[in-house]
Amino acid sequence: MPAYPRNLVHPDAPSWQDVVTQTERALACGALRSFDTTQSVIDDGGVRFLIRQAANLRRKEEAATLAARSASAWRDPFSPCEAALRVGDIGARHFLLLNKFNVLAHHLLIVTNDFETQESLIDESDFAALFACLARFEALGFYNGGTIAGSSQPHKHLQLVPLPLDGHVLPIEPCIEAARTDALFQAPQLAFRHAAAWLADDDPVRAHTVYLQLLKAIGVERVEIAGVARQSAPYNLLVTRRWMLAVPRSVPDVQGVAVNALGFAGSLFVRDDAQRRIVETLGPMQLLANATIS
Repeated sequence: MPAYPRNLVHPDAPSWQDVVTQTERALACGALRSFDTTQSVIDDGGVRFLIRQAANLRRKEEAATLAARSASAWRDPFSPCEAALRVGDIGARHFLLLNKFNVLAHHLLIVTNDFETQESLIDESDFAALFACLARFEALGFYNGGTIAGSSQPHKHLQLVPLPLDGHVLPIEPCIEAARTDALFQAPQLAFRHAAAWLADDDPVRAHTVYLQLLKAIGVERVEIAGVARQSAPYNLLVTRRWMLAVPRSVPDVQGVAVNALGFAGSLFVRDDAQRRIVETLGPMQLLANATIS
């Protein structure tokens, strides 16, 4: 697929009011099903990790049943998507969608109109769509590059959660700020393997170049498969208006605790008391290190 023209910073995107209005409609008709959670904080390595634990057993079981059903007979939930969850178009190639089973309020997906694999590289037009949304409201963008990195759907999609995170400063933000340089860098407080970069602006072409540099720094290469640029290994990516961070992945979970990109931002989700005790015993930072490539 061609990228957006290089003189186009970003296409049109839905506003925050569009997100709020569609959320209200989706809740009213039952299309949006939020997880009830309890929240706690674990301080580890100078980071205040946010731990959310599922509080609604019935909703957890419903989600597990749907996941098992989709694994046996997969249908692309994005093509077509549920109309009540669709917020609006982002230019010609993407649309904004409410995450049906959300843990965080206003959790959003940036989805390609046409099917592309989740293991294909993020391209300039994907960054254009992401920055179009970030220009309308402040959020954390993230990408789970493959199932080992926490992706549950093979149709290419980036994700967004609004900032601040349930009223909290993004847990790893102070670490990134303190380590900031003009080149690629690592934040010493983050004990998991990663590479980060400060973004000078919201130009999707420059962001794409930085993204490829970050992937190379963590050992993820660009490979061509049937004419499509794909990743050589799983990874997670975090993107804000100010910086970008990439993490290589080795396993999808640690002792049963699933880890996706949000974990590396400092926000972990556990399903029950047993999983919470695993996080407490290992420590969130060590748990994340165990999910990456050393």
